[in-house]
Amino acid sequence: MKKLGKVLITGALLIGAALTLAGCGKKQERVKIRWFVGLGAGSDEPTFAPQKAVVDKFNQSQKEIELVIEIVDNNQAFQTLATQISGGNAPDIVGPVGIRGRDSFKGAWLDLDPLVKETNFDLSQFDPSMVEFYRDPQDGLIGLPFGIYPSYIYANKELFEEAGIPLPPTKYGEKYVDENGKEWTWDYDCVRRIGMKLTVDANGNDATNPNFDPENIVQWGFGIVWGDARGYGTLFEPGTFVGAGNKAQIPPAWLDAWKWTYDGMWKDHFIPNGPYGSSDILSNGSWGESGKIAMFQCHLWYSGYAKMDYQWDVYPMPSHNGKTTAKMHADTFEIAKGSKHPKEAFKVLSYLVTTASDDLLKIYGGMPAITSKQDGFLDKFFKERYPHVTVDTDIIQESVKYADNPNHESWMPSFQEASTCYSEFWDNLTNNDGLSVEKEAEKLRVKLDTIFAAANK
Repeated sequence: MKKLGKVLITGALLIGAALTLAGCGKKQERVKIRWFVGLGAGSDEPTFAPQKAVVDKFNQSQKEIELVIEIVDNNQAFQTLATQISGGNAPDIVGPVGIRGRDSFKGAWLDLDPLVKETNFDLSQFDPSMVEFYRDPQDGLIGLPFGIYPSYIYANKELFEEAGIPLPPTKYGEKYVDENGKEWTWDYDCVRRIGMKLTVDANGNDATNPNFDPENIVQWGFGIVWGDARGYGTLFEPGTFVGAGNKAQIPPAWLDAWKWTYDGMWKDHFIPNGPYGSSDILSNGSWGESGKIAMFQCHLWYSGYAKMDYQWDVYPMPSHNGKTTAKMHADTFEIAKGSKHPKEAFKVLSYLVTTASDDLLKIYGGMPAITSKQDGFLDKFFKERYPHVTVDTDIIQESVKYADNPNHESWMPSFQEASTCYSEFWDNLTNNDGLSVEKEAEKLRVKLDTIFAAANK
């Protein structure tokens, strides 16, 4: 019996070995995951090789997945992706993509919450406000934080010093202390007050002087670089044109912000109007580069784009009715609902926003959403670009907590047509004095409602 048992055991081992050898002869196929690039950064030729290097590094790190990158020119990317999705040939991953590009394909993205829970993906490495930033009320968690571009106030310190006006507060929640030592809430009333003092005509009169000449302004107090109706509205509070049942609405805080801005352009003159804003004196729209605007709101990416040779620093966003908002631009990666391999796609997405984020953010720019990586990134970023200034990077990181949600670039029915409609409204306000903002806003609401209704049929 013992001898027979030994023979049986040996036979089983031989059979197992044979099966193992047979299995070794058959190469295990990797799951192919397609990564679509083109809606945002990454579609220009200098980025091709570095992105391919990230793909190669991932493929060499494991044997289960073959990551394949598809780069499409930005001018064709929207239509190409729309065709792929409608044809049932959606890529697995799309990105980097901002909110506007993401929401141009409303409903196309997978809710990541189940995969986050299944894989125990660590969301605590991000600021909680940024995780919520990617959570859609209808579609769930449709992105993970990756590259972020907070906004805040840039201030030209030289213009403040020349006017004898104290600079803005250096921390969120602090009061503004004026030249007489009086404390003020750092809000948009305060911005208007000091903005007028910092606005100067060709004769050296500021905008509080009865002799001020609004036809010959040479310096302004405040503005948003490349701001539009949604951006200026969001100064006061996050909002959306899309109301209940996809009916058009004008958020009350946005209407207040537009009135404040319109008066700032045409009555108080501390905000550049359309003709001034696009003129040579204000660098044809890139106001911060002109050195002729004392305070302006823009995002981190402007520091990489602009050339500001004067002394400047960054400061907290003002509040409105006790609420502070710092509009956010942010890039992420999406998984398409049409992905046939969502688990594998999530493994790739997790890799892109964590392990590969250092390499990718060197390619695309942007501050890491992973909080532990932000200090090092910002220190290097500003030392390389602006060695002549010292930037308070704590303000940039703190501004993340005040990100607008809903975002000012978020979804609208018939996105492109609606964008054109509100752009025409804003062009009208910025280029024409003597308008009723309330009446023009109501005209906008009616037009948007017609657009939304047609899109919802």
